[in-house]
Amino acid sequence: MKKTKSLLLSTPYLVWMVVFTLIPLGVVAYYALTDPATGAFSLGNVKSLGMYLPVLWKSIGYSLVSAFICLLLGYPVAYYIAHRSPTAQKFLYMLVMLPMCMSFLLRTLAWVGLLQDTGIINTLLSKLGLPRLTLIRTPGAVVLGMVYNYLPYMILPLYGVIVKIDPRLIEAAEDLGCTPVQVFHKVVFPLSLPGIISGCVLVFTMSMTSYVTPKLLGGSKFRMMATMVVQEINVNFDWGAASAISYILLAVILLVQVVVVLCTSGYMKRMGGGK
Repeated sequence: MKKTKSLLLSTPYLVWMVVFTLIPLGVVAYYALTDPATGAFSLGNVKSLGMYLPVLWKSIGYSLVSAFICLLLGYPVAYYIAHRSPTAQKFLYMLVMLPMCMSFLLRTLAWVGLLQDTGIINTLLSKLGLPRLTLIRTPGAVVLGMVYNYLPYMILPLYGVIVKIDPRLIEAAEDLGCTPVQVFHKVVFPLSLPGIISGCVLVFTMSMTSYVTPKLLGGSKFRMMATMVVQEINVNFDWGAASAISYILLAVILLVQVVVVLCTSGYMKRMGGGK
């Protein structure tokens, strides 16, 4: 009876998974592994992926840098919010959530207005008698845009974990003579690892699949894996190549997630063994 009830409760989720996950993945796999002219099985699209390896490595590098910067910026913010009064927490939480109510396109366009050659920053530099800077259509502009857009997705998981840390654990560590650095290393950081993992994986995944930010802030010549997918579809009309790139992108994201989980598990075991 319990198994039947559990199966009935899980039916909507299973239907959702099949319709919106498995079927789309199957369609993409079909285009990736077939010849567009004949429809026959072919590995031609997969074999041609070698030319995209430089773009893949560049995308991974920019995504890792974005996730790392978001962690450096987001952890102190989340820690600060978690240690405020309940009223202040609600207000600060709302401020973090506020940018998420706007689309990525609008937020990125705001940075275009700030960074472009005739934008606000260069206009101010000119009025101060300083030379204009090339701020847009650079890798730094792309990383800046991704950090700005995805920082809330780092802060929120961290805040949700840090706010649940029992203050008595910190007080006990302090009573045992631990310095603030030791308290953070031995208590706060290990307990906040789930939030760190969630935030880093979210930011990395969204950066790897980002299209609007590289396109607007990096310019037409800036290449990341997501922009290559759109280019193959809209410019080259090659659905097979676009599908193959999409599967490579999916495989890299899953691989990074597995590596992060394994490294975190190893760290937690070492921490547990040291007690």
